[in-house]
Amino acid sequence: MVLWLREPEDGAPPRLICRRVDELEHLLPDTLSFATPFRTLIRHAALVLLAITVSACSLTGQDGADGLLKPSDHPVTFETSAKDARMRKLAEAQHPKILETYGGEYSDPKLERMVARVVGRLIAVSQDPDQSYKITILDSPSINAFALPGGFLYVTRGLLALANDGAELAAVLSHEMAHVTANHGIQRRQAEQEAGIAEKVAQDVLAGDPKARAAVIRGKLRLAEFSRNQELEADAISIKQIGEAGFDPFAAARFLRSMSAYSQFRSVSGAKDPSLDFLASHPSSQRRIELALRHARTIGPQGTGITDRDAYLDGIDGILYGDTPTEGFVRGRSFLHPRLGIRFSVPEGFVIDNAAAAVTAAGPGDMAVRFDGIAVDSGTSPAAYIASGWVSGLDETSIRPMTIGGLPGATAQARADGWKFDIAVMRSGPQMFRMLTAAPLASNDLESTAAFVRDSFAVMSEAERNSLRPLRVRVERVKSGQTLAQLAARMSGTDRKLDLFRLLNALGPGNAISAGDRVKIVTDR
Repeated sequence: MVLWLREPEDGAPPRLICRRVDELEHLLPDTLSFATPFRTLIRHAALVLLAITVSACSLTGQDGADGLLKPSDHPVTFETSAKDARMRKLAEAQHPKILETYGGEYSDPKLERMVARVVGRLIAVSQDPDQSYKITILDSPSINAFALPGGFLYVTRGLLALANDGAELAAVLSHEMAHVTANHGIQRRQAEQEAGIAEKVAQDVLAGDPKARAAVIRGKLRLAEFSRNQELEADAISIKQIGEAGFDPFAAARFLRSMSAYSQFRSVSGAKDPSLDFLASHPSSQRRIELALRHARTIGPQGTGITDRDAYLDGIDGILYGDTPTEGFVRGRSFLHPRLGIRFSVPEGFVIDNAAAAVTAAGPGDMAVRFDGIAVDSGTSPAAYIASGWVSGLDETSIRPMTIGGLPGATAQARADGWKFDIAVMRSGPQMFRMLTAAPLASNDLESTAAFVRDSFAVMSEAERNSLRPLRVRVERVKSGQTLAQLAARMSGTDRKLDLFRLLNALGPGNAISAGDRVKIVTDR
C-alpha cells in the first residue's frame, strides 16, 4: 500500500490519497524529485510517493537529450558511448543532481583507494583501457550502483556494506560499465518512447476497446522483458570481464544471492517492496543467479580467480551504516531524531524506512504509517490545520484536540477510496509534525496500531539525544570459542540481530564460522 500527498494545480492545500501500488501506475510521473526532503522539514508536498523501498528516486531532465540520463534504485541508467562529448557534457550536468539525491559524496580515503584499485583492474581489461573514470561513493544507505557516459561511476556506501569481497564489487561495477558499453540506456529510452506513443494511441483512438487494453498490457510486458534481457546481457559481459581481470567469476552469483537475501530481509510480515514487482527491470533472482553461475563455469571451476576479501574488508572497516546522523536514526522498530528531538516506534511486524521525503513504515495487512513535518503559520492550531483541506474524506466531527508526547496536538479520522486513516498532528514551534496511519476498510487493526504509534511519540531528553551514535560496520576476527549467536548479539540498530548478521556476512542457514574468520558487525561503538 502507498500513501501520498498531492497538491492541486489551483494552489489548494495538498490532499492525502491512498492507493495500492498496482493502482498507481497511470498516476506516476516520469520524475519523482524530492527537492525539499524531510531532513529540512518539507514545506510542501507536490507529489510524495511513500513506500517501503530501497530509497527510490529518479532524476530526469525535461524533454530532449537531457532526459536520457536517469539513475534510479533498480538501477536503470540512460547512457551512450563514453567517447561522445555531448553525452559526457550531459552526464557532467547530472553529477550535482545525483549528489543531491543520494545525500552527497561519502569521504573515506581508505575506502576510496580500495574501490579505485578494483576499478583499475577492470579498466585494464576493458575495451577502452585509456578511459579515465570518476568514482563517486554516495552517502546513502540504499543498495545501488550505476554508471553514466564519459567515465562516471557511482556506488552507494549501502552497497559497499552489503558486499563481502573485491570480486563482488568488481561484478557490480563491471555490470554497470557494461550498460554504458552496450548503450542500454539509449535503447531503453527509445523503447519507452515507442511504447508510450502506442499506449496513447490505444487510449485516445480505441478507448473502451478491451483488445486495445490488452495490447497496451502486452506492450508493457515486452518493455519489461526488454529491460530484463538488458540486465542479463550486462551480467554476461561483466562476468567475462571480471574473469579476465583475475577476479573470481562466481562473485556475481554470490552478490545476487546477497541481494535476494536483502530483499527478503526488507520484505517481512507482508510489508511488500514494490520494487520487486514483476514488471521491475530486473529478472527473477533465481533465474539470474543460475545464468550467472553458468557464465562463470565457462571461465573456470569454483576457486578460479581471487576474491580480494581481506583488502576489501580492510577498506570498508568503519564505514557508516544506515542513516547519517543529521537525518535521524532507525533503531529496530524505533525512529529517533536528535536534532528534532523526537522519537516514536511502530508495532511488531512493521519495517521502518527513513526515506528522502518522510519516515514511513509498512506492516501486515497492507497497513502503513507515515511521519513528516511541514512549516505552518504559528497562529494555526493543530485542530485547525487538520481541517484546512489537505485530507481527503476527513470526518470533521472526529477532530479532537489533545496533548501528544508533551506537545499540543490533535487527531482525526478519514475514509477515502477503500481506505481508512488515523491522522495525528503535533505542533513544535513553527513546524507541524504529521503522523498518518492507514489501513483497508476491512481491517480491525487501525485504531490499535495508530494508538501504539501515537502513544510512543515523545520528546527526547538531552541525555538521550547526546547518547545517540551513528552505526558503523566493524570488521572483527572470530576468536576461539565464539559462536555465531554470540557475535550476532553484539549487533546494534536492529531487533533482528541474527538475521542481519547472517545477511551482511552472506551466511546461509547451514553456514558456520570458525576461529580466525573475519566478520562484519554493525555497532554504534
